[in-house]
Amino acid sequence: MKKISESTIRRLSKYYRSLEQLIERNTDTVSSDQLAEMDGITSAQVRKDLSFFGTFGKRGLGYNTKALKEQLGEILGLDKRWRVAIVGAGNIGRALVNYGEFKKQGFNVCLIMDSDHSKVGEKILDLEVKSTDDLSELVQAENIDIAIIAIPSDAAQRVSDELMDAGIRAILNFAPISIKSRPNVMVKNENTAIEIEALSYFLSKR
Repeated sequence: MKKISESTIRRLSKYYRSLEQLIERNTDTVSSDQLAEMDGITSAQVRKDLSFFGTFGKRGLGYNTKALKEQLGEILGLDKRWRVAIVGAGNIGRALVNYGEFKKQGFNVCLIMDSDHSKVGEKILDLEVKSTDDLSELVQAENIDIAIIAIPSDAAQRVSDELMDAGIRAILNFAPISIKSRPNVMVKNENTAIEIEALSYFLSKR
């Protein structure tokens, strides 16, 4: 399997969302120029990204929006159903449970855990908060594919290690610290502080 860069995968996700918008507007076809304009890149980049995965559309006719969206969904694994666990029942964890786009895109949040025993037993939508004391057993019993961490930084690495020990191979980390991964495990660190500091830098240099 050829190695595809992370930046390419990110752009595929953007194309997927742009196609959703076009379909909502009843647009049947789209050119690489139009997709490029919507996503702020060049048409050559769009064609190059798609070429990694085969031949799409017809020269001079563009791409069928519904067909391309379906093909990109398959490439991104959105044609599958993924079972998701959230560790941390604070504000971020609760917001993620309530985020309706997850289920729409095939990510089924079926487990939420917390180390705070005062939160254990609470209901968030139809999920009951479970204790991280039973993390390994719960993750395996629920056949979890993806774990999302929304906990303080001092516990993030330890909990990630427990998740990896339990067989988790995909982790999205919202804790304000970078998690050390292992071979064959994908960890995505989403640090809001770093992103807003980049905006601060941009504004301060204007």
